[in-house]
Amino acid sequence: MNTSTWHLFPFLSPLFSSLPLSVFLDNSTLRLGFNLKIVYALVAMRREQKGCCALIKCLLDWLIPWYRKHDGADAEAWEMVKRKGNQFMVNGRPFYVNGFNTYWLMILAVDNSTRQKVSDVFQQAASVGLTVCRTWAFNDGGWRALQKSPSIYDEDVFKALDFVVNEARKFKIRLLLSLTNNWQSYGGKKQYIKWAQNAGLNVTSDDDFFTDQTIKNYFKNHIKTILTRVNTFNNIAYKDDPTIFGWELMNEPRCESDPTGSKLQGWIQEMAFHVKSIDPLHLVEIGAEGFYGPSTADRLQVNPNSYAGQVGTDFIRNHQVLGIDFASVHIYPDSWLSDPSPEAHIQFVKRWMEAHIDDAENTLGMPIVFSEFGVSTKNGKFNQTFRDTFIGTVYQTVLNSTRRGGSASGCLFWQLFPDGTDYMDDGYAVVLNKSPNTASIMSVQSRRMQSFNSRCNWNCRWSCRKMSEIDETLHYDEL
Repeated sequence: MNTSTWHLFPFLSPLFSSLPLSVFLDNSTLRLGFNLKIVYALVAMRREQKGCCALIKCLLDWLIPWYRKHDGADAEAWEMVKRKGNQFMVNGRPFYVNGFNTYWLMILAVDNSTRQKVSDVFQQAASVGLTVCRTWAFNDGGWRALQKSPSIYDEDVFKALDFVVNEARKFKIRLLLSLTNNWQSYGGKKQYIKWAQNAGLNVTSDDDFFTDQTIKNYFKNHIKTILTRVNTFNNIAYKDDPTIFGWELMNEPRCESDPTGSKLQGWIQEMAFHVKSIDPLHLVEIGAEGFYGPSTADRLQVNPNSYAGQVGTDFIRNHQVLGIDFASVHIYPDSWLSDPSPEAHIQFVKRWMEAHIDDAENTLGMPIVFSEFGVSTKNGKFNQTFRDTFIGTVYQTVLNSTRRGGSASGCLFWQLFPDGTDYMDDGYAVVLNKSPNTASIMSVQSRRMQSFNSRCNWNCRWSCRKMSEIDETLHYDEL
């Protein structure tokens, strides 16, 4: 851009004066493309009488990805996600999440005939701007087990997990890796109990997983094995790899034998400390569904039903454990509520999310991620139109918090599937090329969340306060 043109656009001068002149002089093609953008914008202004809006939109469409590249925030600065107060940060800048769940990636990566499905799902996720994937870093016993017995691993399956981690990085997608399951699927705590029984231990309840020292040592060894694994594709230890967004202790932990929550609380404390003693850099979360417990009796009414307050979890107390970096919450009104009406589901979603966002901000002082949310279209109660409304409600509630600098830092829908995997669909799967409206909703949300990530990429030439005012009156998606 010729500097003599700047007087026509005085509001751009602070932006361009912060860039080195060599950026413009070293690439004639880049200069030509930029000037064509300005010409296009001026013509659009003339034809459509839109004032500066058309020009700003064209400039932002082109400048944001370009400036990120030159600012080092695109390829070079693939750094760890950190936490600062109630925000995630990457390289000193905010990091807000729009992501997804695909739990079976490791299993399909074992076989070369299905490994391409892993690449396909990452490619499709990246195409709509999704940046974090939650998936399993466990398969305890059974078919294609990662851990065949305590501390005995299948190297081929481990190499499949290596592939998943390495492939995610290629698509600039970070992974939230869950370390075991409360449920029987993929082994989980029930498999640990079987191993203990086979070793002669007198354990009878699945909940002994949380208290028996031998079983806890089994799990601690698994944690250490995963965290210290050196990836065979890139030679980076998992604990040193920024591709990993964080560690999840367990998918949906419950300890129904102890409604007071003390057993589960002690286990969370012990395991969070163990993870941090091996890997102090990555974020850690519990994997909880978000049910309130005895420590906050006034919040029990927020739970979807009375049973939810008796499963041994306690949202506030659990997340006050030292070493837990952010809160996790799930949203499944179609499974939790007795009222089948769509209106009741949407009202519950708003109330459930707003209560947890408020607690994350004002009581816990940490980010919150709605790490599973979905609605099944399999049983005929709800269709894709309602599912889109449901997803839009979750997105809007997150956005309402994000716009004011609140604790809601993102959400991960359940779940994304590529073509040809319908046989694994649990009713919640979304195949983007078969659901164009859903894909569009996700893409718009990704752009909105990314606009908050991009604010500080301008090296604070505009203050965050001013950018907030611009966002409220002239949102990027609406220019």
